[in-house]
Parts: sequence; C-alpha cells; structure tokens
Amino acid sequence: MDKRKENKGTIGNKGGRPSVKNELKGVDLASPHVENSFAVLASIMINSDENSRDRIAAAKLLIEYGCGKPKETIENTHNINDFNIKELFKFDNSKPKI
Repeated sequence: MDKRKENKGTIGNKGGRPSVKNELKGVDLASPHVENSFAVLASIMINSDENSRDRIAAAKLLIEYGCGKPKETIENTHNINDFNIKELFKFDNSKPKI
C-alpha cells in the first residue's frame, strides 16, 4: 500500500537539503593542511629510501591533483583477422527469397 496517500498535504523530505554551511565545514577544516599534504607527498616521492609503491602512489596523486586525471577513451573499431565486428550489425533489407 502506498503510504504517501495517508500523508496528504505533506512533502516527502521535510528536513530538506542540509545547509551548505555544514557541507563546507570539512573544506574549511582541511584547507590549512593542503599545502603541507602536497609537501609530504612530494618528500615521499623524492626520497629514494621509501618503498617504491609508496613513491609511485605519491607521484600519481601529485599528477592527478596537479594536472587532472586523463579522460578515458574507448576504441570503437574492433578488427580481428580482417573481420570487422560492425559487419554483424549490417542487415540486408531486400525481400527474402522464397
């Protein structure tokens, strides 16, 4: 049974969206530490005594946040031994032979 019918005259989300002020609390708390975070990542990346996995992860984070993640591209032509998969989707619209 649809319970909405029992609540005539009320709107579903009475509380509404939380205020932007509450959403920005995390940003305000983290902002002073951003520069130090990049410095820590850079020192891990440069330090040859660190684990190579940690160095690679630090470098990847610095590149992604500094330059942005690369866009993913998809190759849409699939040829296997001169077989084009697009040929499967071509239909002959001529009348069937009886």
